[in-house]
Amino acid sequence: MANFVLVAGAWLGAWAWDEVVAELRAAGHGAYPLTLSGLAEKHGTPAGQQAHVADVVAGVERLDLREVVLVGHSYSGIPVGQAAERIGDRLAGLVLVDANVPVAGESFADQMPEPAALRADLAAHGGWWPPLPPAEFAEQGLTVEQITRIAAGATAHPGPSLTEPAVLEGPLSALPAVYVKCLLDWPEPPPVAAGLVADGHWRLVELDTGHWPMFSRPAELARVLAEAARTGQSER
Repeated sequence: MANFVLVAGAWLGAWAWDEVVAELRAAGHGAYPLTLSGLAEKHGTPAGQQAHVADVVAGVERLDLREVVLVGHSYSGIPVGQAAERIGDRLAGLVLVDANVPVAGESFADQMPEPAALRADLAAHGGWWPPLPPAEFAEQGLTVEQITRIAAGATAHPGPSLTEPAVLEGPLSALPAVYVKCLLDWPEPPPVAAGLVADGHWRLVELDTGHWPMFSRPAELARVLAEAARTGQSER
């Protein structure tokens, strides 16, 4: 069985994976949700992107995990993708859930449609990115109760992690990865991921839900993760 290390995107912490963790553990897997520095119970500590990479690597090493499947959602695809290079033979696979993909020398802000607007927002809020208002979660396959839960648990995201560039040691094509695209958010993966899928390096899975499937479709997402682990093991 695999050991899943799960990292949620901007504004969220380990708590976001509660239902997915329960499903994975019931299926016999190890499941270890992780909160990045500056978020949730660690809120208030400024943290850069490389600090978040270090958080993931340290979590894997502290627990002495093997057969690790790193799971990164949204923003966290960037630090998780870098961490996948750095845990060596502990890595069994990488799953990016509707996630940004690390590009050497680029930051999260650089990948946004309007980078200057994000940087201005950070400056206006003392270097923190405020959580989305509840209205922004509409049409993402979420119930009113789920939206309320996300909004209640969200904390401001540390700005340096959004503006610091990624550092990659090798090509992303070397990572055994699955990209999970949530179709209600946007029908296509980001260009880098789409290219890796088209070239046969990564596998694409589509979910008919919105950007927060750990809330809207936790059982289905857990099955996708477990299948990704099985497929990765069979190909090794």
